[in-house]
Amino acid sequence: MSIFTPTNQIRLTNVAVVRVKKGGKRFEIACYKNKVMSWRSGARLSQRNFIIIYISERLKCISVYQSALIIKAFQLGLVCFNILAKGELQVSDKERQTQLEQMFRDIATIVVEKCVNPETKRPYTVNLIERAMKDIHYSVKANKSTKQQALEVIRQLKETIKIERAHMRLRFILPAKDGKRVKEKLKPLIKVTESENFDEELEIVCLIDPGYFRDIDELIRSETKGKGTLEVLSLKDVEEGDERLE
Repeated sequence: MSIFTPTNQIRLTNVAVVRVKKGGKRFEIACYKNKVMSWRSGARLSQRNFIIIYISERLKCISVYQSALIIKAFQLGLVCFNILAKGELQVSDKERQTQLEQMFRDIATIVVEKCVNPETKRPYTVNLIERAMKDIHYSVKANKSTKQQALEVIRQLKETIKIERAHMRLRFILPAKDGKRVKEKLKPLIKVTESENFDEELEIVCLIDPGYFRDIDELIRSETKGKGTLEVLSLKDVEEGDERLE
């Protein structure tokens, strides 16, 4: 696709138009299709400075006029954010299908990275997870991040295959005077206690669901007034070896 801008005689190639209607007016942005799709799927959204850089890269021209109308239609002047996030991206059916297929595989890859078979503690292959996703007739949502969809897929797959989030292995050391009290509060958050030593300090090595890591960290900090320590021994509790479940 080529967009021609007569005012400055610049021809833009390999771009698509994102359109949105607001306040009875239509606003458009010319942008690279792949960058918009990756941005919408959650790429680089965790750091605010990257958002500005990436948007400046993908904005090639803005077909929006009459700034008074813009400010009236979009409060705080966040025109570009609104159009990129909510606008309709003009792509061909073939391109859309390719994008959805790539997102499907990305979702399966995230599931593989986060999960294991609970009986063997070994990860599945991407191909197996893709087949399992097809069996449950999972439909990719183009306007939702792949990470969000991966968590949704994990919940659905639990009904058809043996799968669970891989556990994190932690070691925490608590001051003797706080050990017993804090240990009781930590119990509901611990999946498996692997070792426990109580001398001058209480040292515990355990497995947890990754979703509880922040709660455990905050609990230890607050209950020991910063004197307790927390160490991540491994991000994923999996059996050693190259074998992967097919």
